[in-house]
Amino acid sequence: MEIVRRTIAVCLAVMLMAPAASAQQSVIGKSALEQAVQQRVSQEQADRDAITSLLRRAEVREIASKAGLSVEKAEAAVSTLEADDLRELAKQARQAQNDLAGGASTIVISTTTIILILLLIIIIVLVAD
Repeated sequence: MEIVRRTIAVCLAVMLMAPAASAQQSVIGKSALEQAVQQRVSQEQADRDAITSLLRRAEVREIASKAGLSVEKAEAAVSTLEADDLRELAKQARQAQNDLAGGASTIVISTTTIILILLLIIIIVLVAD
């Protein structure tokens, strides 16, 4: 009889502790989730900044003007970019920044990349409207 009482007591103790342990795991999970969300927001902002930084360069404004593209529309559209489009354009913008910093030997590649970035941003905005 004593063994049965101890078994029941242990079972009750485990059942009473289970919700507390479960709640603790939820708190840890929630904290990790919040951190992941914050990292994503930070990365998206860094991506937007990379694109905007490229669009504000004098060389880009000159190229866009010659091609008849509006840098202002492209800049305004950067805030509407999401997920894959944002990451891909930011990657291209960073590459174009590196190319422009590299000197005249890469200006042809940069010009093409800049025009593509401007066109992609404008097309994405037009499709979204």
